[in-house]
Amino acid sequence: MVQNGQITLYSSPYSPFSQRNQIALKQAKADYTDYVVDLSAKPAWFTEKVNPVGKIPALTYGGPKSAPENPPPEAAKINESLVILEFLADLFPEAGLLPADPVLRAQARLFINVFETKIFEPFRSFFFTPDGSGTALLEGLEALQARLPPSGFAVGEHWTNADSAVAPFLVRIDLMLKNDIGKYPQSEGVKVLEIYQGPKFTRLAKYIEDIKASPLFKDTFDEETNMKLFKNHPYTQRK
Repeated sequence: MVQNGQITLYSSPYSPFSQRNQIALKQAKADYTDYVVDLSAKPAWFTEKVNPVGKIPALTYGGPKSAPENPPPEAAKINESLVILEFLADLFPEAGLLPADPVLRAQARLFINVFETKIFEPFRSFFFTPDGSGTALLEGLEALQARLPPSGFAVGEHWTNADSAVAPFLVRIDLMLKNDIGKYPQSEGVKVLEIYQGPKFTRLAKYIEDIKASPLFKDTFDEETNMKLFKNHPYTQRK
C-alpha cells in the first residue's frame, strides 16, 4: 500500500506519544501536515471531526488536502500512537518502519511490549506522583536493556518502529533524572540516578546516546522547549 491522499497528524510539541508518529512519518518521507493542537484550549471541531476521545496524537488519511480543521469526509480517522505506528508501517512498507524478517518484526514488537508493560507505568508514577517506585523504574529499564542487541538500535543497525515507540520516553527519563525533575523524593532520585549512571546500564546509556544522535530524533525533539515544560509543569513540582 502507498500513500493515496492527504495525511494530517494532530500533535503537540510536548507529547512523547506525538513524537512517536512524527519520527515514523519522517522516516517514511511521507507527505503530511503536522497540526499542533492547543491542549489548553482544545477546539470543539477536533473532538467532532477528528478524534471523539479528544486525545492526541490523531491522524487523518485519505481524500484531498484540506484545512486541518476540516478533514475530508472520506478520510480515515486513526488514533492511539502505537496503532498509528503500525498503520504507517503498512502504508509505507518500503520505508523499513518494521523489519522485513518476521523474527525481527516479532522482536521489534516485543521490545515495545517490554516498554509498555514494564516501564510506562513506573515512569508515570515515579516522575508525576510523590510515591512512585524508583526500583520499579530501574527494573523496567533493565528488562528493556536486556532485549537490546550488542550494538545499534532496538533490533539491529537500522531504526524501526521499536525505536520510535520508546525513544521519546527514554530521552525524557534521561533528562528528567539528570536534572532532578519530578515529584519523587529527592533522596530517592539521588539513589536512582547513581544506579542509572553506573555500570549496570552501560548498554542502555549507549542506546540513548545513539538515539539522541539520530537525525530522526533530533528533527522531532526540541530539548529546550521540553526542559522548560518539565521544570515548570505543576505535575512535576514537589511540595
